[in-house]
Amino acid sequence: MADKYLETKDRQRQKLKFMPRSVNNVASRARRKRVMEMAKGYFGRRKNVWTVAKNAVEKGLVYAYRDRKAKKRDFRTLWIARINAGVRLHGMSYSEFMGKIKKAGIDLNRKVLADLAMNHPSAFEAVVKKLK
Repeated sequence: MADKYLETKDRQRQKLKFMPRSVNNVASRARRKRVMEMAKGYFGRRKNVWTVAKNAVEKGLVYAYRDRKAKKRDFRTLWIARINAGVRLHGMSYSEFMGKIKKAGIDLNRKVLADLAMNHPSAFEAVVKKLK
């Protein structure tokens, strides 16, 4: 009985020996090609050596994701600085101005207010005078 079992195992191993390894080369090549195209324009080996390019592209995508979030924060900071500068010309602080604008029910966001303060001072002055 044990001999029969071993004989069956040997036959299975022989069958496995001749079976080709299944590899989806089309998908692998497409994935590498996509990454290598994203690495175009990089300096040195980052543009043409697969492992280096893959790491560089992955890191670049991480930075891109992070900085899409940071960009929103940066612009909000810029708008606040511009509004603050515009409002101080009229003898008010930023926090005072924003408190009054919310209470008055004026529904202008910081982006629009910053644009008014920078590019249309007379319109911004009208908004400030309405709050005083």
